[in-house]
Amino acid sequence: MERIIKSCLQSILKVVNLIMAMVGIAMILYGFWMVRVWQRDMGGSSFDDFNSTAPWFIYTFLGTGITLCLLTCLGHIAADSANGSCLFCYVVIISMLLLVETAIAADVLLNSNWEMDLPEDPTGRFHDFKEFVESNIDIFKWIGLLIILGQGLSVLLAMALRALGPNQCSNYDSDEEFAPARLPLVNNQAQQPAYIMGDSTFPNKNEAWITTK
Repeated sequence: MERIIKSCLQSILKVVNLIMAMVGIAMILYGFWMVRVWQRDMGGSSFDDFNSTAPWFIYTFLGTGITLCLLTCLGHIAADSANGSCLFCYVVIISMLLLVETAIAADVLLNSNWEMDLPEDPTGRFHDFKEFVESNIDIFKWIGLLIILGQGLSVLLAMALRALGPNQCSNYDSDEEFAPARLPLVNNQAQQPAYIMGDSTFPNKNEAWITTK
C-alpha cells in the first residue's frame, strides 16, 4: 500500500512540475525573440551605443526561464528517485522562489512608483511587455495563480514523499522470497535412520544344523 501511495505522489509531482517547465520554455523563447529584435534595432548603431546600457530586462527574462527549466529537471530527478537530499534541496529552492515572487508581487501592488526602482531599459521591451500584460490582465492573473498553486503543491508533494522515506518494500519482498532457502540452516542436523535393537528371530547356521539332526 505504501508503494502505491508513493508511486501516485511521484506521478503527481512530475505532472505538477511540468507547469514550471512550460513557463520556463515560454520565457526562454520570448527572451530569444527579444534579443533578436533588439539586435536588429541596434544594427545601425555604433558598438559603444550597443554596450552603453545592458539589456537587463532581456537577461532577467532569459535567466528566469533557464532557472525554471533547471528546477524542473531537479524536481523530476527528486520525484523519480525519492531521495531525501534531492527532495530537501528542491523544497528549499522552491520555497525561496515563492518568497521572491511574493515580495515582487507585494511591491508591485503596494508601491505605486515601483517602476522608479528599476533601471532604464534601453531595448524598450519592458514597456512593451508591461502594456501587453495590462491589456490581458485577466489572463495573466490566472497564469500567475496557476504558477503559485503549482509551486505550492510541488512543495507539499515533495515534503510528503520525503516523509515516506526510502523504499523498503523491495527488501521485505526479497526476504520473503529467500526465506524458504534459509530454513535448512536452522535444522542442519542430519536425521539418523531408526534402528530396532533386539534379538534376531532367525537362527544361525549351527543351531539350524543341530535341529535337523
